[in-house]
Amino acid sequence: MVWPKLSSFPPTRVCVSVSIAFFHRHLSDARPKERWSPAKWQDTLSFPEPGQCRPLTVISPLSSPRLSWKRIMSVFFLPLISSGFAPRAKYKEKEKLPVQEAGPQPHQSRFNWSHLTPLELKDRTVGLQTQSTPESNPHFTLEGHKFLIFGGSIHYFRVPRGSWRDRLLKLRACGFNTVTTYVPWNLHEPQRGTFDFSGNLDLEAFVRMAAEVGLWVILRPGPYICSEIDLGGLPSWLLQDPELRLRTTDKGFVQAVDRYFDHLMARVVPLQYRQGGPVIAVQVENEYGAFAKDRAYMPHLHKALLNRGIVELLLTSDAENDVLQGSIKGVLATININSFQKNTFEHLERVQRDKPIMIMEYWVGWFDTWGGKHMVKDADDVVKTVSEFIKAEISFNTYMFHGGTNFGFINGATDFGEHSSVVTSYDYDAVLTEAGDYTKKYFKLRKLLGSVLASPLPPLPELIPKAVYPSVRPSLYLPLWDALQHLDEPVISSAPVNMESLPINAGNGQSYGFALYETPICARGWLHAKVRDTAQVFLNETHIGTLDGGNQNLRIPKVKGCQLLRILVENQGRVNYSWKIQDQRKGVTGPVTINSTPLEGFTIYSLEMKTSFFDRLRSAAWRPVSNSSLGPAFYLGTLQAGPSPRDTFLRLLDWSYGFVFINGRNLGRYWNIGPQQTLYLPGAWLHPEDNEIIVFERSKSGSSIQTTDKPKL
Repeated sequence: MVWPKLSSFPPTRVCVSVSIAFFHRHLSDARPKERWSPAKWQDTLSFPEPGQCRPLTVISPLSSPRLSWKRIMSVFFLPLISSGFAPRAKYKEKEKLPVQEAGPQPHQSRFNWSHLTPLELKDRTVGLQTQSTPESNPHFTLEGHKFLIFGGSIHYFRVPRGSWRDRLLKLRACGFNTVTTYVPWNLHEPQRGTFDFSGNLDLEAFVRMAAEVGLWVILRPGPYICSEIDLGGLPSWLLQDPELRLRTTDKGFVQAVDRYFDHLMARVVPLQYRQGGPVIAVQVENEYGAFAKDRAYMPHLHKALLNRGIVELLLTSDAENDVLQGSIKGVLATININSFQKNTFEHLERVQRDKPIMIMEYWVGWFDTWGGKHMVKDADDVVKTVSEFIKAEISFNTYMFHGGTNFGFINGATDFGEHSSVVTSYDYDAVLTEAGDYTKKYFKLRKLLGSVLASPLPPLPELIPKAVYPSVRPSLYLPLWDALQHLDEPVISSAPVNMESLPINAGNGQSYGFALYETPICARGWLHAKVRDTAQVFLNETHIGTLDGGNQNLRIPKVKGCQLLRILVENQGRVNYSWKIQDQRKGVTGPVTINSTPLEGFTIYSLEMKTSFFDRLRSAAWRPVSNSSLGPAFYLGTLQAGPSPRDTFLRLLDWSYGFVFINGRNLGRYWNIGPQQTLYLPGAWLHPEDNEIIVFERSKSGSSIQTTDKPKL
């Protein structure tokens, strides 16, 4: 075929927008070995500047025997009649809030989805679907209308409930149309058959609130979720059976999952799109391609969701190189990426070629671990990548839009040769900060998304005020040894028992916190103990050394008579990724010996530090604080927040290592090795005026606790 001379056609004064992905589809038939890249066709067509019209100019991409002139003309005129586009609409940014410049504007025409929101779409028959025809690139449809997912991840369990609406409104105001969230099994079923969907764990309230704001929801219910949370979201009581194989069709694991899904899906089903709810898709497990221990496992979960009434679109999520192992028949495969490369979709195309592309996780930042550096990602790089997604009409989900906080003991860990705990903050260098504040990424993305949407963006929610309160100087302290009488009854055992196997919590063992192992010794020599993750060793109340995964031996000095050996072990977070989740039992996990002779007769205290424990501590015999103290102890002070408490950040400058509790709530771990130097304290968790603050310091106490209105991560 010979291309017509473009000069033979008079200039046409029109404004058009061309779908690069559509153009590529017709060329791909002629050139099957050439893969699409964002830059390959950027000069194929020249576009007028925003708001202008000029003569249409076409530059031939390459002569192709399969590319007809009719197809070229269809590329130009299809966008003009597409129901998914509309003329530009102007909007005005909210005053007094800085707006950063955005990257390149990817579309001349705008997406018009104003009628495709949970608030507007009342008559529902067909939910989120995939569609592929000879005339169009594969794409999503919602109620029959072409639709792109602009998603952002917010984990309700990492955000104070009083802040949910603020974070969701900010997601909507940034131009996103969907919120995605994991569902943590370990938090929702802390004991077998005992479920908790209250307070900060009220999944249904979060989903309904998203609908009220105008957002669709994609649920990621696991059972495994990774998410840098303890054991990847699996409950620790699963580890009681050493033969049980996690994330497989092992009978014990499948039975536990089925019972959990029976309860969870009964809550999810009424929230689905076709029942009037905002849930448009549900994910099957999570990143199984990186685990892939059992071919029957993913099909079992697929069937489990269908059998329990899940009728919306199902999808899998894997790293781009693992999608071959993680995808299953009949379920849309999606991928997780750090950046947009030429070969990003190489493996995905081998799984499915007739489906729309969905980036389930585009990592706009990364998590931190203790002793490492604070991870950041350039805002311009993020905007450039998202712009490329939109140019190619690729649906995407930013992970994280808002990270939140690993309150309490819920943080996970990594182990690539050495155990490293994830820090308390899950800021993630996300689009919103840990405290929900705007960032450069937010304003740049808002500008970009606003440039491709037909309807004006909602106004920006007000900035969240922060406060600096008077320093807190603890007035009382209580050594750990004095607090033991206020714990639940200890376990008496001839040999050490790991945390998960302790006969407590109705037979479910201990999930988090510390465990203290006591036994008398009457000889010196070499102590050997396998502990996880780290342990302080004492003779009576004298600290004599530390044990951890890399050091399991300690020299016991000469003792006078018999003394009490005490081993205080902390679970610093179970590994949340890789096959190592199978071996994450905590505490003392084997025999304790001196000179190779096993010790017997252990008294084991569980220090889970629940609210009920702190209630009992109020009646303890606290001592006045004099100077800096050594050894594990609790320190009590009062934070004066005034009549209208606001968010703030705590700084423990001269403290060593421990946890902070405000009015019985565990804010999380602090550690002087960094990188994190402040703890986020939500104003919603403060009482007007006086607030009880208790610090559990493992080593050396500081003099005061300061507050600041700016985080230091």
